[in-house]
Amino acid sequence: MKRNRMTFFILSAMCLGIATGGTAHAGLADPATQQRFAHYLSIGSTVFLRLIKMIIAPLVFSTLVTGIGHMSDARSVGRVGGKAMIWFLGASLFSLTLGMILVNLFGPGLGMHRTHGGGGSPVSTGGMSLDGFVNHIVPDSIFRAMTENEILQIVVFSIFFGVACAALPEQARIVMAWTESLSRIILKVTTYVMGLAPLAVFCAMAATITTNGLGVLVNYGKFMGEFYIALALLWLALIVAAFVTLGPRARRLVSLMREPFLLAFSTASSEAAYPLMLERLSQFPVPRRISAFVLPLGYSFNLDGTMMYCTFASIFIAQAYDIALPWGTQIAMLLTLMLTSKGVAGIPRASLVVIAATLGQFHLPEEGVLLILGIDTFLDMGRSATNVVGNSLAAAVIARWEGEPAEEPGSAAARQG
Repeated sequence: MKRNRMTFFILSAMCLGIATGGTAHAGLADPATQQRFAHYLSIGSTVFLRLIKMIIAPLVFSTLVTGIGHMSDARSVGRVGGKAMIWFLGASLFSLTLGMILVNLFGPGLGMHRTHGGGGSPVSTGGMSLDGFVNHIVPDSIFRAMTENEILQIVVFSIFFGVACAALPEQARIVMAWTESLSRIILKVTTYVMGLAPLAVFCAMAATITTNGLGVLVNYGKFMGEFYIALALLWLALIVAAFVTLGPRARRLVSLMREPFLLAFSTASSEAAYPLMLERLSQFPVPRRISAFVLPLGYSFNLDGTMMYCTFASIFIAQAYDIALPWGTQIAMLLTLMLTSKGVAGIPRASLVVIAATLGQFHLPEEGVLLILGIDTFLDMGRSATNVVGNSLAAAVIARWEGEPAEEPGSAAARQG
């Protein structure tokens, strides 16, 4: 119900913002007056963006350390955990790369001609040397990294810290309890911040249309349509991977996952489909001991739809601001998203937080996230359904790699777990 109310408020705010912006654009003939009116409107969206930046550092640290610190469970089933991580990394890299290629091919942001309010050159192209890249990744002070929102440096420190906690479970018990509490608190703060999303949507949409007119809506429709084409290609690739690894049995897996797919799409929540996924995978069959381990891990490390969206949206924003990103910069951005997208499962509109962090990392206009905020609900439906496809395939493939027999549902082995 809360999710439905928030969706309703965001859609209502978007429509109200379109109406307000269209009226202002028609009524204020002077471009300078339009710009001044849009500037006042954008104050609400600026507050939202600053709050997003406020939570990035503690959010990344607490969620990553909590997730990695509990990977001691993977050691008890180390073989399954290792195979799962290999699959997740391969699927993540493929999703991110496909998104990067298609957004460059489609060019959904070209022609929007947004202006960057920060002044100066928005993209640093001189920092892509090897020593500069290493210095950008490895922190010399975690406190400085957090103060300056150096997201990659925070990720590196969090990985080391989480691995150390997993290696010393007795000594790290108090620290892990504190980190879990911090994670829950920051997630609650994130929920509060996301409660301001309707106001940000209204302000951003009204300001954009005030200065650009209603014609800019064509670009939003183009972005949504081309993103769903990209998702469809990703679905096709995942299904092909299923047939390559599972053989003819992949047809049964696709059939079993139809209902969880539709549930995730209609609710815009892959978590909502989790219980049904477990049930359908047991009918495939995938032993419960594998599915109950792989699926939760996949919800943190194998969000294929979310990762494709992150590259697609980040480069779309650069296109909208007429910023040409060299391929080297785009690849560095892809690798950054490979890290920053991990451990964000369960965070409201997690992709927006990841995109905002990545934009800041590459000196792109952070206000660009407001371009996609209003339509994010529609895109979240496709992302969530894609995550269901990717995680169910991962569980089935890893069960196959473990040598599980292809038994018919209802057999004793299928019911065990």
